[in-house]
Amino acid sequence: MEFDLTSEQQLWRAAVHDFAAREVQPRARETDEQARFNWEAVRQMGPLGLLGLNVPEEYGGAGVDAVSAAIAIEELGWACGSTALAIAAHNGLACAPLALFGSEALKAAWLPRLASGQGRLGALALTEPGAGSDLGGGVRTRAARDGDAWVIDGEKMWTTNASIADVIVTLCRTSADRLSLIGVPTDAPGLTIGPAEKKMGLKGSPTHAVSYANVRVPLENLVGVEGKGLAQTLAVLDGGRVGIGALAVGLAQAAYEAAAQYAHERRTFGAPLTQHQAIQFMLADAATEIEAARLLVYRAAWLKQQGRSYTVAAAQAKLFATEMAERVTRNAIQVHGGYGYSAEFAVERIYRDARLMTIGEGTSEMQRLVIARNILKL
Repeated sequence: MEFDLTSEQQLWRAAVHDFAAREVQPRARETDEQARFNWEAVRQMGPLGLLGLNVPEEYGGAGVDAVSAAIAIEELGWACGSTALAIAAHNGLACAPLALFGSEALKAAWLPRLASGQGRLGALALTEPGAGSDLGGGVRTRAARDGDAWVIDGEKMWTTNASIADVIVTLCRTSADRLSLIGVPTDAPGLTIGPAEKKMGLKGSPTHAVSYANVRVPLENLVGVEGKGLAQTLAVLDGGRVGIGALAVGLAQAAYEAAAQYAHERRTFGAPLTQHQAIQFMLADAATEIEAARLLVYRAAWLKQQGRSYTVAAAQAKLFATEMAERVTRNAIQVHGGYGYSAEFAVERIYRDARLMTIGEGTSEMQRLVIARNILKL
């Protein structure tokens, strides 16, 4: 068993970390407080390959291996949860289905622009007012054939990147018992993107309700095979869960580093916090759990790269990493004491950002269900 990253992966981590420390982390507080997407940094990500992690090189992407993709999202998460979530959704939820299932024409039309940073990002619309985890039976958004077009009507919720996207890959019901993925340009007549949701955290990652009223798109915008949308979506979500697990590791790492630094600087009872066993134990637990989560995430990514089944591994990685991040960020605030509750310190923002990770792209409860059904052969 080999636990070291390859030399290429180590260089990639260093490059992404340096970029994130220079262009993303310094704007993290502003991004959150002003709920303003960090376009300045994102425009620079295209040439680095950060906007085309899942995009083959022939379509202008980086085409990196799955472990390298996880490393990139982890490092962005370390710098800014909002920016990392938008980039994770762009890569894992929008570019991925196009790259995996799209026709050659769709790939050529959309992927180079999405990967370049010259245009805007991509989004995936799944959740509806009555369909969160229950995608199979709950999706009501419909797409009907009309000549050479699909006509789409319905409502979506919690669509990450909707207002900063060029295309929204949309899960639609194309018959009574079949779902399909269809690419919808955001300038299509009849498509309405609602105001940004007011959220607890991740305020710089815009999330919106989206409505479709007689939206017409060409039949060729079908992503993959008609009627296979649910299976395609579940495959995409497996990869997305690796990304969210990686993002959670990055958030936890940032909180841990902030807590450790503060513990060295802050003195109580005549000694630095690092001399108090209660603080030592919290930091020891954080370091251990972060490393365990990182290994779970990298293993799931490695299985994906090998072309092997990784559904359970992805669920395990997301479950453990996201719940770990909640514990670590909570304890980072505890180490800071009253200061940790102040927006003046980064751990307050990181804690709020981490809270979504156990919900988005499948709740912890759904991850446990996926794991249980597989290990119990149900």
